[in-house]
Amino acid sequence: MLYWLAEFSEAFIGFNLFRYITVRAGAAFFTALIFGFVFGPPLINFLRRRQGKGQPIREDGPESHLLTKKGTPTMGGLLILSALSVSTLLWARLDNPYVWITLLVTWGFGLIGFADDYAKVTKSNTKGVSGKIRMGAGLVIAALAAVAAAWAHPAELTGQLAMPVFKAALIDMGLFYVPFAMIVIVGAANAVNLTDGLDGLAIMPVMIAASTLGVIAYAVGRVDFTAYLDVHYVPGTGELLIFTAALAGGGLGFLWYNAPPAAVFMGDTGSLALGGALGAIAVCIKHEIVLAIVGGLFVVEALSVIIQVAYFKRTGRRVFLMAPIHHHFEKRGWAEPQIVIRFWIISLVLALIGLATLKIR
Repeated sequence: MLYWLAEFSEAFIGFNLFRYITVRAGAAFFTALIFGFVFGPPLINFLRRRQGKGQPIREDGPESHLLTKKGTPTMGGLLILSALSVSTLLWARLDNPYVWITLLVTWGFGLIGFADDYAKVTKSNTKGVSGKIRMGAGLVIAALAAVAAAWAHPAELTGQLAMPVFKAALIDMGLFYVPFAMIVIVGAANAVNLTDGLDGLAIMPVMIAASTLGVIAYAVGRVDFTAYLDVHYVPGTGELLIFTAALAGGGLGFLWYNAPPAAVFMGDTGSLALGGALGAIAVCIKHEIVLAIVGGLFVVEALSVIIQVAYFKRTGRRVFLMAPIHHHFEKRGWAEPQIVIRFWIISLVLALIGLATLKIR
């Protein structure tokens, strides 16, 4: 919105700064961060009053959670989504289709998560909305986003899957690209949702992954950078740097209250929304494969659940002490902060590897 002030740069030279994506990205970060600090306490107090007993805790989970996490309110993802949206709408170009695709996917999955959280809190159990309804609604949102992204992409990239490292390689998926993009978005949403099980565990890797994708979005949105890096040029994606900067700022503001011991949980409202956002960004910037590297922690968390369930159904035994895998390490005696910080380190390393794919030929 404020980008349009650049049109009045002749009247005031300072408005010319709004033309630069990097300047607006920095402003978006601090806007979202301040929003989180200002509105965090009243939102947490409101959620605590409305929810009473807070988020229901799984009785079959780690025993310590019944003591340390009982009574903590959920739906804190509303703080992140609000900060992210206000900041993005203020600082991004609103005539950019990729901004709207990503925002609508974020809020679409956020509403699914909100319905699930609301059902859990009101019924005082961990079941929530049925998995089939959640999956069906997520697939509809992902399908609309995939079609919109394919429409917004340059003609030469529509329906194409770009490969990292092998820069000139494009796999023509044709009509199968839309189902593939749907899997990327829905898979990312559910993978982040599975990761959100300890205080601060999910939000920092999401911020790291989003920031990495934001840098890539900025690079692939500039013809000079793409020529140097030998990657495919996707005009307009640079504006997603503002979205990811706002996500990082809002996420950091949320982490202030989510650091152990958490005053609030993001809930499915936040985890599904942020995961969907990562998937949507990857689809928009044609770096779906790189998302699997940058978000490798989420992939491992999701795979641990899939492996556990499949192996148990086949043999009646378990591979892990408990899935997702962060609970396995809890069962082995690792302290919660130890798991969280180590997983953060892994996320950072994977992000650097993902960024390296831009340069490797």
